[in-house]
Amino acid sequence: MIKLVIATTNLHKIREIKAILKPLCSFDILTLRNFPDYKPPEERGKTFKENASLKATHAALATKEWVLADDSGLVIPALNNDPGIYSARYAGSEATDKENRLKLLQKLGGIDEQERVGYYVCALALASSDGIEKEVQGTVEGSLLMMPRGGGGFGYDSLFQKYDYGKTFAELDEETKNRVSHRRKAIDKLLGTLKMIGSRQKHQDELCH
Repeated sequence: MIKLVIATTNLHKIREIKAILKPLCSFDILTLRNFPDYKPPEERGKTFKENASLKATHAALATKEWVLADDSGLVIPALNNDPGIYSARYAGSEATDKENRLKLLQKLGGIDEQERVGYYVCALALASSDGIEKEVQGTVEGSLLMMPRGGGGFGYDSLFQKYDYGKTFAELDEETKNRVSHRRKAIDKLLGTLKMIGSRQKHQDELCH
């Protein structure tokens, strides 16, 4: 079976991506936790896409495996598109999710209620040691609340209420969130490529036997 390395050590992302991918394609899914000596590159890109590409190519060269890298975050137009690519470190490089949410709430308090809207972005890059194979992006829009709700999810999920839903991402059950999230939308765009790689490998294995 082909190995696919998810280029993160974030347990929340690992769980979410595995939950979405496993029913859809047959790969032996690893993560950067399987490579404890690996040192990821500095995220110096100016966009989600640039950061995902950087992480994917760097890890693919180091591991010599297929790598799927994610760069994602929350974009709020009324806050000059913050926190954006700095979502995970909005309140500082070592900030917790709670500290990031508190900073966001302080910023949201200064804008009108109708402008408290935004969207999650997930950029995915799939790479081998030969370079990038495919890049995709998924988004999901919603409104931002001033009081956290729900105990699930991570990041800003307890403040983000998807349009057409009366619940925050932190209140949705895992199955529902994984069906409608920005990460799911991005992965759906990648499925054709993943299946093609799987078929190609199967054909090569048959030739070898």
